[in-house]
Amino acid sequence: MATDTRTRMIEATALLIRKRGYHGTSLNDILSASAAPRGSLYFHFPGGKDQLVVEVTRASVADVTERLGVALLEESDPAVAVHHIYQSVARMLEENEFSLGCPVAPVVLDAPNDVPDLVEICRSAFEQWIGLLRQAFVRAGVPERRAQALALLVESSLEGLMVIARATRDRAPVQAVADEVAALVEQAVLAGKATRQAESAA
Repeated sequence: MATDTRTRMIEATALLIRKRGYHGTSLNDILSASAAPRGSLYFHFPGGKDQLVVEVTRASVADVTERLGVALLEESDPAVAVHHIYQSVARMLEENEFSLGCPVAPVVLDAPNDVPDLVEICRSAFEQWIGLLRQAFVRAGVPERRAQALALLVESSLEGLMVIARATRDRAPVQAVADEVAALVEQAVLAGKATRQAESAA
């Protein structure tokens, strides 16, 4: 448990935002969860709740982006990498007892359009995550257009599955879709290789 007040506030806010979203998390909730005195909020975050949530969301996005990038680079076969990512998400959901999902989805659904920095962070997050998936597929030989569509499919299915798993309190849907999506990625890689071979032979 963090003893530094600023760190406690960041950690508490990260959990609250993932559970309740932007509008569902009040300053009182943050102060209560972090056991922080009221005056410390504006001392550490002069911009108040908005500054705190922006910082927390930016850090959460950076963490997911790093872990996704590592997962896709560590495994040369993108189908295997994707399957591992789904399994990782399933474990994460089970470990937090299906109380937490994507760190930006609750913010997006809350539509905090009056906080432009937050809107941009969420937009950029999905752009980065889809981009990392697309790059991995392209590296394996999948044509750019199909790689983009596959990346969108993977990201959108993961987002939806986190909601379903939290609702059903069951990781089985994530595991079932992992097999299907991995098979699609494998087929796309094989098709890309076949096309390249045919072009080379022509």
